[in-house]
Amino acid sequence: MSKQNTVAIVGRPNVGKSTLFNRLVGQRKAIMDNESGVTRDRHYGYGDWIGKNFTVIDTGGYVHNSEDIFEGEINKQVKLAIEEADVILFMVDAEAGVHGLDEEFAHVLRRYISKKPIYMVANKADTNLRANGVGEFYSLGLGDGEIYAISSANGHGTGELLDAVVANFDDPGIEEPESEIPRIAVVGRPNVGKSSLVNLLLGEDRSIVTEIAGTTRDSISARYNAFGKEFILVDTAGLRRKAKVSEDVEFYANMRSLRALEECDVCIVMLDASRGIEAQDVNIITLADKNRKGIVILVNKWDLVENKETNTSKEFEAKILEKIAPIAYIPVVFISVLNKQRVHKAIETAIEVYHNKRRKIPTSQLNDIMLKEIEKYGPPALKGKMIRIKYVTQLPTHNPVFAFFANLPQYVQTNYVRYLENRMREHFDFTGVPIGILFRKK
Repeated sequence: MSKQNTVAIVGRPNVGKSTLFNRLVGQRKAIMDNESGVTRDRHYGYGDWIGKNFTVIDTGGYVHNSEDIFEGEINKQVKLAIEEADVILFMVDAEAGVHGLDEEFAHVLRRYISKKPIYMVANKADTNLRANGVGEFYSLGLGDGEIYAISSANGHGTGELLDAVVANFDDPGIEEPESEIPRIAVVGRPNVGKSSLVNLLLGEDRSIVTEIAGTTRDSISARYNAFGKEFILVDTAGLRRKAKVSEDVEFYANMRSLRALEECDVCIVMLDASRGIEAQDVNIITLADKNRKGIVILVNKWDLVENKETNTSKEFEAKILEKIAPIAYIPVVFISVLNKQRVHKAIETAIEVYHNKRRKIPTSQLNDIMLKEIEKYGPPALKGKMIRIKYVTQLPTHNPVFAFFANLPQYVQTNYVRYLENRMREHFDFTGVPIGILFRKK
């Protein structure tokens, strides 16, 4: 069985780790910015080189005794990546030369010298002068006896580095191990508890959690196994309204969250019970519906709601459905991540929604049931024309879409389409899933 060969890119802030990560995985997956500390959590991607597949981990910049309030959490994520990796790339800056933080971090890495290969990677060696000057990094006492002078921006020198890295892998590795696994993205406004939920489900601090809105800046994915099914759980940055996005890093964080929404199978949209459903929550739900995603609404921090009575949750749910109307198919689950209440019910519901999204109804069963419903209440005549629906079938699409064949499909009104959708949902479980209804000429 193939193993997951793992490479971690580590080093102080702003040496170009995310740029190299993007080059190795062949996508702009990690956010890059000249601002220090853009990457905070571990970020995973997949690459291949001369027949070897491998996982790449991008990490935040390791710092010590800084004023950065995230320092301790970032350093913890870096150490977790080092422990997980088979090969470590220690990145330094050829333009800046040896930095005090490089020396401090070298002390951290020395304890791993006997356990796993460590390669010194001098980035930003864009000129011959810089490439020839990388010898000063030998003073750090790490590496395999060679310093790899590269430019992650233009790819110079990365081939030689990869040759050395994959030589450590006897196994060809797993090719794009996540490609066929269902994806559940946890989305919502900032600070509603997305990262806390993902960390709780995974049983590890996969994402950094603080009280500060905007702590998560990138979309962080991890494998999760529950109820006999393996999924990819994706933690995302909080989605803000465009008017509230004030800096480049926030803009790209928003874009990554939107991409995670577009690429997932099921969206878990988290709300804050103490704030209720707000305009931005409605925007996120509407966007997920337009993208034909399975949707579950999680109302987190339910423990903060005081004086709860028997009908409190039903009344809260009714307010949500009123705000998102005419969308009416989404299940609502009330949870408290802090108190670990109903958290597994949330993921169980998301898995049920995924199965609903993949549901295929046999054509004979569809016609037996839906033609009877049409017989009870047929499409209203328009311009004196009688509309007759003769046949229905499910189309071979990723989402549930049904084609109704009629003599005059162009005359079927929106209200009747809604009637058919309601009858479909009565007879078949499509909870949490948008369904499409088309009319075709027969």
